[in-house]
Amino acid sequence: MNYFNRAVNSVKTDYTWNRVIRLSAKGARALPSASVQYGIDKFPIIGWLPRYNPRWLINDVIAGLTIGLMLIPQGLSYAKIATIPVEYGLMSSWLPAGIYAFMGTTKDLSTGPTSLIGLLTSHAVDDLKHEYTPSEIASAMALLMGVYGMAIGFLKLGFLLEFVSLPILSGFISAVAITIILNQMGSLLGEPNVRSGTALSIHDIFGQLPQANGYACAIGFTGILFLTILEQAGKRWSNKYKTVWLLSITRAFLALLLYTGISYAVNKSRGSHTLFDIVKVKSKGLEHPRFPNTTLIGKVASRSIALFIGAAVEHTGIARAFAVRNNYTTDQSQELAYMGITNFFNAFFHSMGVGGAMSRTAVNSACKVKSPLSGFVTMAVVLVCIYELAGTLYWIPKATLSAIIITAVWPLIYSPRSFYIYWKTSLADFISSMLALWVSLFVSNEVGLATAVGFNIVYCMMRQTFARVSTVSSKSQSELEKMINDSRDIPSNLSDDVRIFRFNDSFFFPNSYAVKTAILDTIRTYHAPAYSTLNGAEAERNWSVVAEKRLARLRKQAKIHDINDLPPIRLLVLDFVKVNHFDYTALRHLRDLVIEFKKYAGNDVEVRFVGLTEYVRERFVRGEFPVADGGAPSIDDEKDAIKLYPNVASAVQAPRRSDAVPVEVVMPKASNDSDEKAVSYAHTENV
Repeated sequence: MNYFNRAVNSVKTDYTWNRVIRLSAKGARALPSASVQYGIDKFPIIGWLPRYNPRWLINDVIAGLTIGLMLIPQGLSYAKIATIPVEYGLMSSWLPAGIYAFMGTTKDLSTGPTSLIGLLTSHAVDDLKHEYTPSEIASAMALLMGVYGMAIGFLKLGFLLEFVSLPILSGFISAVAITIILNQMGSLLGEPNVRSGTALSIHDIFGQLPQANGYACAIGFTGILFLTILEQAGKRWSNKYKTVWLLSITRAFLALLLYTGISYAVNKSRGSHTLFDIVKVKSKGLEHPRFPNTTLIGKVASRSIALFIGAAVEHTGIARAFAVRNNYTTDQSQELAYMGITNFFNAFFHSMGVGGAMSRTAVNSACKVKSPLSGFVTMAVVLVCIYELAGTLYWIPKATLSAIIITAVWPLIYSPRSFYIYWKTSLADFISSMLALWVSLFVSNEVGLATAVGFNIVYCMMRQTFARVSTVSSKSQSELEKMINDSRDIPSNLSDDVRIFRFNDSFFFPNSYAVKTAILDTIRTYHAPAYSTLNGAEAERNWSVVAEKRLARLRKQAKIHDINDLPPIRLLVLDFVKVNHFDYTALRHLRDLVIEFKKYAGNDVEVRFVGLTEYVRERFVRGEFPVADGGAPSIDDEKDAIKLYPNVASAVQAPRRSDAVPVEVVMPKASNDSDEKAVSYAHTENV
């Protein structure tokens, strides 16, 4: 009995138990409404469809048709990369666009087979093709991509992908692109039996040049020339001539039509003795859905991890990039949940894995797509192709698909200058990018990605283990004096159009995206936007309601009821006093922060940095981020340079650029009676 009483008393007085009980009770009260909101968030179409403007329909139809025409050659090509029958590339392409209309959080993203997924799938196919059919292997890996995506997406664990830094991603994608090009050289040249593997491929390509098929070479190289001419013409004249723009964005489909026609004309009467290899598409419509082989699932479980990570990072990166470009908000965890659902159900139709594709997304955006509704049109185009055009696709030359693949993946190879910037910015960034590049090229993509990520994790641990310390001597400022001066940094009479953020830890790849998001959320919560073509009345900006709903929740939590009383923001001060480490990924997110901040608040706003150590400032300079010592602004100031100040007080009190360079901006009427003081400190460890 005494033991029981002591246990009860311990529970009553124990801080941790009391906190668990308090949080559990709070969670139980919030569970009903939170569950409903969570379910609604999984289907963004519920929010934006009631606000759909019928005038947008023509844009969505045009975009859907265009992407559908692009998906036909790309689906076939990326299935070829995966070394599965090419018709399964089409089988993989019809469902993702339809599901994305319900679950997607961007209007631009186009999903389906990609070159990256194709290459990573081909490794498993090559190892297991003697036990299972290639389509079975690809569908098993797609199923596991779905499982991993649902687990991370539905549990909102998307932040885990931040451990794949931008230098790692650039090295990994470059290696993938080079490997894909080498793998396609055999078909492009008509050379038989070119082995996989970087060194072996290079050896066989040059060793078999005397056996190259001249007809295949003619088809392949003229195809590359045709695609390149249309691409360059589009870059140069698409804004002036709509016909050139249309020819440029449908160039892969046009190449497919042209060379398939030539192939049919010269090979139809030759039986099996064709002048060059053709793909021989065999499709009689969709196959009956079937669950992938359970034994096979266990064999590819570990291989599918690298496949999922690579595809997920690519997918979410493209989604974020186009959300910034077109001024709306995307949800990373929701995108991963979509990837999970799509790949899981797509796998039942014997498909390969799918994810976001940069080239199709760029075209979708160029078509001025208005909403994800275009996905239904894309789905219809692909289904018509599967059921009605399979016979025609039988005659596609393999060299033409190789030409389409090579021209599509060549731009994915990062320039040497990109790696040189990593070298200048941070040795660790350079090493991680080189590990991802060379290990992926000469060992395997899975090992390359794992090695680079492992290096970054070890590097983070070593930085914490061997932390730098500062020393104080009789000749230096005393700690007490420094604390007093620090406490005097902030003026007592801050204006409402100023906001200050202080980083409380290193700013680098694991936390940079979360910190950037937290800063922007705070600004949008407590400050009104500048009226412009990008930021009009909040309810009228664009199709997406994700940002609006998120902002409404943040303002509700902050007890802001009348947005008309929010002041504008004219000056953003970022305090780096406590930042002792900074890398290239953080640099990129900081660039994005400045861009998004100016889109929200207007181009005449100012961003000022405070307290950069020599180490951090050197990273800015080496990373080619324009910074300059603070002072009175003048007309001769570099337009994009960020001013640096020794402390917050000097950054806040220094004259504004608008005092030197008059800028005419129409701002919303703001009240001086804001309940929230226009200064806050974003504690990055709580993000």
